[in-house]
Amino acid sequence: MAVVFEERKLEFDSQIENINIVERMVDDICDEFRVGEENYGNILISLTEAVNNAISHGNRRDPSKKVQFTFIPSPTKLTFIIEDEGPGFDYDNLPDPTAPENIEMPNGRGVFLMRHLADEVIFDETGSKVEIKFNHTVPAELAS
Repeated sequence: MAVVFEERKLEFDSQIENINIVERMVDDICDEFRVGEENYGNILISLTEAVNNAISHGNRRDPSKKVQFTFIPSPTKLTFIIEDEGPGFDYDNLPDPTAPENIEMPNGRGVFLMRHLADEVIFDETGSKVEIKFNHTVPAELAS
């Protein structure tokens, strides 16, 4: 059975419980594209952090605001785009969560984790849209 290299989109309200929708979609994608256990965790953590940030920080948990989640597969990359309706943020000037004064802080690790677990993280100019890429070669028997 060959995989389908088609873009897939989800749009959902900014409610924290909707992270479950993303988790299920990630599970389905990782099964379909035969992502190994060594990369599955990186993808799941990166994307749930990005979606949590979009819901909690971008849209401030306002259920009237939407989060868009897009998946774009290719034979060598799995690309995910998360976009919120918030004003954005300065993603280049975030406190270092590994600094001693920040270790005990309850927030501030999401972007750090995304940048360390994904192969590429690209924010748009405002920070309200992030593209997260993972290198992944689709097995030959699936790509035909």
